Amino acid sequence: MSNVARLHHVLLISQDINKALTGLDSAIAKAIDAAKAAGLPQGFVVSLLHGYAQQQTSIMVER
Repeated sequence: MSNVARLHHVLLISQDINKALTGLDSAIAKAIDAAKAAGLPQGFVVSLLHGYAQQQTSIMVER
C-alpha cells in the first residue's frame, strides 16, 4: 500500500508505535492480497474491514 498517504499526529509518536503501525499496515495489505488471490470478492473484504472499524469505533466511544 505504498500509494497511500499516512496522516501523522501533531505530536511525535514513539518509534515503537511507528514500528507497530508499519507492521499492522503491512499485515493488512498482505492479508487483503491473499484474500484477493484466493478469489474473495472485493465487497466482502471491504465489508469485513468496515465491520472491524465500526467495532473499534464503538469501543473507543464507550470508554
